[in-house]
Amino acid sequence: MYPICCIGHITSDKIVTPQAVNYLPGGTAYYFSCALSKLDIGYLLVTSLAPAEMHYVEALRIKGIDVKVQPGRGTVFFENIYGENPDDRTQNVLQTAEPFTMAQLQDVDAQIFHLGPLLADDLPLQLIKTLFAKGRISLDVQGYLRKVVNQKVYPTDWPEKREALQYVSILKADVAELQALTGCTTVADGAKWVAACGVQEVVVTNGSKGSVIYSGGAFYDIPAYPPAAIVDATGCGDTYMAGYLFRRIKGDGIQQSGEFAAAMAGLKTAMNGAFEGMEADVRRFKAGFFASR
Repeated sequence: MYPICCIGHITSDKIVTPQAVNYLPGGTAYYFSCALSKLDIGYLLVTSLAPAEMHYVEALRIKGIDVKVQPGRGTVFFENIYGENPDDRTQNVLQTAEPFTMAQLQDVDAQIFHLGPLLADDLPLQLIKTLFAKGRISLDVQGYLRKVVNQKVYPTDWPEKREALQYVSILKADVAELQALTGCTTVADGAKWVAACGVQEVVVTNGSKGSVIYSGGAFYDIPAYPPAAIVDATGCGDTYMAGYLFRRIKGDGIQQSGEFAAAMAGLKTAMNGAFEGMEADVRRFKAGFFASR
C-alpha cells in the first residue's frame, strides 16, 4: 500500500508570462508528483495521456516516481496566461481527454488518494465513492468548478457537490473556487459550509496573501513565503498540497504542515517548471525567510 496516490491527467501546458512563453508538462498529476519525487515517502501516480505525450511519463519514472498509466485518445492541453500580478491567470483548454474509470484503479491501494481533476468529468462521483472504501480522499476541487466554452475556462457549479463531499477528508480550493463551490462571500463561511458537508480539513489558498485551514471548528492562519523574485506560479497549489499531505501523513499537526506546504510553494515560485527539491531545501528556505525579516 502506498502512503499517497495521486489520480489525474498530465497535461501539455503553454505558460505565458510577461517575461517569456514556455511549453511544459503540467496538471496536478505532474506538479504534485514532481514535488514529492525527492521527499521521503512512498508515492504512486495514476494518470492517462495520449501515446504522443508518453515521454512525460518516462521522464517522471527517471525521477524515481512510480507511475501507472493508461494510454488515452487525447492529452489535455492547457494555455495559462499570467499578467504582471502572478495571482491573475487566464486559462484556455485546447484539447481534452477521456475520464478515469475504476478499472484503472482496481489493484491500487493507498492511505490517501489525492484527486486532481482538471475538468468536471475527469473523475466521476462513483469513482470517489469506490475510492473512499480504500482510503482517505484528498481533493483539489478546481476541476469540478470549470466549464469550457469555445476553449475558454469559466467557473461553474458542481451539481453533485453535497453528495460527493461527504466522502472527502481533505479539500483544497483557492478563494475564488471556494466562493464558486459554496456561494459564500467570506472564506470563514465557505470553509464552514464545506466542513458541514463532512470534510475534516478545508485548505483555502490565497496566493501571495497566504492560506487558511479550517478543521475541528478552528481556523489556522498560514503565512505566505514569497521568494525574492517570483518567476513562475504555475503548479504552486499542487506543490502546496504535496507538502501538506507529506507532513500530515508524517504526523505533523495542521499548523506545522500548512507552514511547510506554504514554504515549499513559495520556493517553487522562484523557478520555472515543477518543484523537485528535498525536505531540507524547504526548511532552509523557510529559515532564511525569517532570518531576512
